[in-house]
Amino acid sequence: MPERRTPLYDVHVRAGAQMVKGGGDFWFPLSYTGAAEEHTNTRQNVGMQDLSTMGEVDIKGPGAERLVNHLCVNEIRDLFPGQMRYTTMCAEDGGIVDDVTVYKFGEEHFMIVTSSGPRKQSAAWIAEQARGASAYVNDITGAIALISVQGPRSRELLASAIDGVDFDGLRFFWFQRGRLEDVEMIVSRSGYTGELGYELYVPAEEAAWVWQELTRRGREFGLLPYGIRAMQSLRMEKALPLYGPDISPGVTPFHLGLERWIKFEKRDFIGRQALLEQQAMGLDRRWVGMFLESSRAASLNDPIYNVADIKNFREKYFSGPEAGQQEDPFTAGHQQVGSVTSSAQGYSVGKMLALGFVDVAYAWPGAKLVVNSGGRPVLATVTQTPFFDPAGMRVRGRYSRRDDGMKG
Repeated sequence: MPERRTPLYDVHVRAGAQMVKGGGDFWFPLSYTGAAEEHTNTRQNVGMQDLSTMGEVDIKGPGAERLVNHLCVNEIRDLFPGQMRYTTMCAEDGGIVDDVTVYKFGEEHFMIVTSSGPRKQSAAWIAEQARGASAYVNDITGAIALISVQGPRSRELLASAIDGVDFDGLRFFWFQRGRLEDVEMIVSRSGYTGELGYELYVPAEEAAWVWQELTRRGREFGLLPYGIRAMQSLRMEKALPLYGPDISPGVTPFHLGLERWIKFEKRDFIGRQALLEQQAMGLDRRWVGMFLESSRAASLNDPIYNVADIKNFREKYFSGPEAGQQEDPFTAGHQQVGSVTSSAQGYSVGKMLALGFVDVAYAWPGAKLVVNSGGRPVLATVTQTPFFDPAGMRVRGRYSRRDDGMKG
């Protein structure tokens, strides 16, 4: 596969970012100064991330609304111009093609923002469904850079820099057009951190200047860029799923707890019949959050076992270089009950976090499980999600002097 670079790649390299190849074969900034500092600063001040790896699909024409509504499990027809909505797109068997955000510009003009990993496949799938729909589909990802500005001071910073946007009146999941000096952009009140935040859709050719100008203006607000490691811990504290580890064609919105965004009142959308059957049949597994009693994150696909199935008596070495270590290898029982999809340190809650699918019999808060993490048994406790700010006050911009749930 070819290596892909965002319009901000050179900016990240000059800033000393540690780069890593990730979803969609793009090079991502892994971190700049360290995940803990970047995470904490985004929760306390303002952080900025390059999300240009996500895809933008422009849809126009007299059949645009009908097409988008057919693609999405959520209702689209009641959107107003300037409004956006989260949804999943499903295949006929109910499996998730992608989780996306739909932007409505007008009655015949929409944009679907896809995940990074399946960007090209999602755009191709949308184009395939558009045949005969009186709608014109165009993948405009290469022309756009997406800059995410998140944190309690994001509104202050952007209000001081961007003209044409009513930041006090801009509601969650709405967007407006604005400009930074003579650079025009779309500003949406949205994000992937659980904080007050905004996402800026900027022409690719002007993205580097916008990033550097926001960096300069953001110093007085405590702005720091953050990379993938901090993004992972931020989104995991809010139990926000990610395409690839958490979301795939093998799971339905029900498995992930996303059923509130399925609108069965719609008589026609792809996957409707399969999802109705899933609803009637029930689930065999659920996506849950867990606290791990470990200082090290679990890995993708680490198996999960019922704690009662684990051999808990193991001899130790009493001498030599391995003194104190377990003599016997990890011994699992006969029944694997799940697997880990994501894991990271939750810097705001002070615990190691994991997300994963487990059999429904073990999906209740308080259930004790064991993760086989690299051959080590790690005790896991199923926990209610989100782990941080469960009332969702911060994303609404409602902060108090005592940050609820913050540790350290």
